[in-house]
Amino acid sequence: MSEPAHERFEIPQEMRSMAETSFKQARDAFEKFLGGAQAAAGSIEERGESMRAGAKDISTKALSFAETNVQASLDYAQSLIHAKDLSEIMRLHGEYVQAQMKALAEQASEMGQTVSRAAMEATRPKH
Repeated sequence: MSEPAHERFEIPQEMRSMAETSFKQARDAFEKFLGGAQAAAGSIEERGESMRAGAKDISTKALSFAETNVQASLDYAQSLIHAKDLSEIMRLHGEYVQAQMKALAEQASEMGQTVSRAAMEATRPKH
């Protein structure tokens, strides 16, 4: 037997569109970040053994960040499934977007530091 219409909870199309836009923005930001990191790793990987080690560290971090961000998205989607009403969806959405923007900024900063360290190691004279 199905639930009465007034007890069913359906996510309005506007909310779905907003969530899709936020997912796309987060994904685009991460892909741009990841592309930059990969380009940097590729360009510095050619500069010797220390650079290969640095590039490996960059790649490892990028994969770790990707895993973290995918897990956050899955957790967000899971929380939406259990939302009780529109106000809870809005709260969850706001929290997710804020957390992802903060995480991406922190990841970009950490990746920048890793790339800088690797570049410094590559240019350091070997004695």
